[in-house]
Amino acid sequence: MLERNKIAEQERTVLVGVVQKDQTDQQVTEYLEELAFLAETAGAVTVKRFTQKLAHPDSKTFVGKGKLEEIKDYITGRDINLVIFDDELTGSQIINIEKALGVKTIDRSDLILDIFARRAKTAQAKTQVELAQYQYLLPRLKGMWKHLERQGGGIGTRGPGETEIETDRRIVKDKINLLRRRLAEIDKQSFTQRKERGEFMRVALVGYTNVGKSTIMNLLSKSDVFAENKLFATLDTTTRKVVFDTTPFLLSDTVGFIRKLPHHLVESFKSTLDEVREADILLHVVDLSHPQYEDQFAVVNKTLQELKVTEKPMITIFNKLDQYEKNTFDEWLEPEVKNHLLEELRERWENDTLGNCVFISALEKRNLEGLRATILGRVKQLYRERYPYKTEFYYDPADYEADGGAGD
Repeated sequence: MLERNKIAEQERTVLVGVVQKDQTDQQVTEYLEELAFLAETAGAVTVKRFTQKLAHPDSKTFVGKGKLEEIKDYITGRDINLVIFDDELTGSQIINIEKALGVKTIDRSDLILDIFARRAKTAQAKTQVELAQYQYLLPRLKGMWKHLERQGGGIGTRGPGETEIETDRRIVKDKINLLRRRLAEIDKQSFTQRKERGEFMRVALVGYTNVGKSTIMNLLSKSDVFAENKLFATLDTTTRKVVFDTTPFLLSDTVGFIRKLPHHLVESFKSTLDEVREADILLHVVDLSHPQYEDQFAVVNKTLQELKVTEKPMITIFNKLDQYEKNTFDEWLEPEVKNHLLEELRERWENDTLGNCVFISALEKRNLEGLRATILGRVKQLYRERYPYKTEFYYDPADYEADGGAGD
């Protein structure tokens, strides 16, 4: 059932976005840029993008009849086998669009779920993704079965379509309940593991997807966490013990956030996000080189507000400084002018973050010592506040090596 929308490698796709009354053309263009990156991550090739201004999406086909005909005219005769809408579609809208266009149609949520399904490696991640898939499917069953309703039935009778949909709905609900129970058991195990970490301070990397969290994790912990220039390279939370200047703490890498992240996915991954809730310090990583890095910064902060963790100590790490300089400064620019502009940028964000920010390039390993010093200062401060009876926190090297950590 869940294989229906799995994206095959190198599928050729067109993207569709709607400029609604509370959006601008530029915003929708940015959303489609991100959608294209998502499609690429899933293995598809984007060949064309369509947009339409609508006060409200069409209830039957999301876009207007004329725009649907324009899309149909374009894909006819071309090797295009997938259409991706940037907003959530209902089951009936998917059926109507596929009937009109003659090609498979999915929405942004379905695309993200497909990527998560590909990336899931552990039992917890696989269960979380499967639960989100079934939760996504359940309200769409009726629309997807609409073409079978009332077949062979008159007034007061039910056709085979309705009987079939009720059967499917019951199967899906039973599966959701089973997955929730299974996930609850996994959550108990994860909770026990977190409790067993003792009194170590916990530091969690958070941020938009593909901003370099896993790369920073590897540099700080000297571990080998999977890092790739694609969206959602990391799904499972990875935790390592780290020691700076004889001061130990636990460092965790978490799943990246994104605009329009499906609600069911957030709900299913709430156990993974518990790592964020239970952290003592958050490291908010920002891709400074991204054209919309300020929007991404705001999206992450909004998500953190929803998780009710904004009161925690936070250090904002502006990563990819090297790429930012390449994108922003011309080669002929005087070094003094360049340094002055960079200093203005730092001053601006130091004011906005109350001095809790660091600018680095993880790729070029620039200012890593400054980052380590900033993290160490906050960790030591929290240790002193929480355990005032202890003068220093030292670690047992033998115990540390056995635990699989990597010192500094």
